[in-house]
Amino acid sequence: MVSIQEAIQIIEKAVAPTQHLEVRNVTDAKGYVLSESVASPIHMPPFRQSAMDGYALNLHNSKEYKLVGEVKAGDAHHPELNKGEAVRIFTGAAVPDTANAVVMQEKVTANEITIQIEGTIAVEANIRPLGEQVLKDAIALKKGTVLTPAAIGFLTSLGITQVQVYQKPTLTIVTTGNELIEAGNSLQYGQIYESNTAMLHAALQSTGYHEVTIAKVADDYQKTFELLKATIATNDVVIITGGISVGDYDFVGKALLEIGVDSLFYKVKQKPGKPLFFGKKEDTLVFALPGNPAAALTCFHIYVHRALQRLSGNIGFSLTKTQERLASPFTKKGDRPQFLKAIYDDGEVSILDGQSSAMLQTFALSNALVFAATEVVEMKKGDLVEVIHLSK
Repeated sequence: MVSIQEAIQIIEKAVAPTQHLEVRNVTDAKGYVLSESVASPIHMPPFRQSAMDGYALNLHNSKEYKLVGEVKAGDAHHPELNKGEAVRIFTGAAVPDTANAVVMQEKVTANEITIQIEGTIAVEANIRPLGEQVLKDAIALKKGTVLTPAAIGFLTSLGITQVQVYQKPTLTIVTTGNELIEAGNSLQYGQIYESNTAMLHAALQSTGYHEVTIAKVADDYQKTFELLKATIATNDVVIITGGISVGDYDFVGKALLEIGVDSLFYKVKQKPGKPLFFGKKEDTLVFALPGNPAAALTCFHIYVHRALQRLSGNIGFSLTKTQERLASPFTKKGDRPQFLKAIYDDGEVSILDGQSSAMLQTFALSNALVFAATEVVEMKKGDLVEVIHLSK
């Protein structure tokens, strides 16, 4: 059995960015990670640009300027201004080379011939310099950058239409258990509806992984072996739920051993999610999660998500953690560190009732986990606690 920190360190050591790269259209690359740095093909902005609506000036010692024209955004003409002359200008428009300041229209009294300005105007005021964001041929975004909507917008503003990124991994979720049936069928005595695949599939989609295969296998050793062998041979990541404990009908561990999956750790000192397995078969990552749904989802958030991000090139990924005040007291049971389902709101966090590893209702209400270390037992109202914020 390993500690939580040891498990994370093992994952970080074992998982490197994939060697499989692809070129994607920028507009279809949200959530992907750059596999090479991107240089800017232009200056941005590509000209001296007005930061506001107003008047571009060739400064002189008087408050009065002669109005000699207008420049709108998109205009290509370059009026020449002598000292004491001005042109009407609008946000985003190219500032004439002979202008050395822009005054906002709120500080101007104008007629058709002249303008009067208020106060003093500094040289280059309200002018965005050529290449203020990035200069031509300079690095616009570094290798390893996650392509967020803002990053996609930035690259598009530079005229870039395609980027090289790390491929997303091929993924299969395998669920085991004779008692599990698909929702929509009638339950027989002793059966339950299988929910882990739907839950994990949704969790993968919410974190940017949409191409996912789902497979189910009964509690039969040979069938488990054959399915896992084929699945591991054809995927980058295999996520198994159930069958990893030590019951008479838990065949996953034995099958993984026979297939030749290297066990990097099995069992983590934590609650929920103690019977967690992580291993590798050549370049394929294998996670065997507990069958209890709340335990499986906790392990996904803490371990699987991290591994997927690293495999996809985002090696700096970490969960968002903050220290927050506890809204009400809570007593932790047991001597293992615990991830407690909670709701964070307006600077306070409330630990919910129903912390069983089999219960999803509480998890459905949660937007955070409170981490309680081994030595923590009594938590009082107002105590600062570690909060892990979950993506919805």
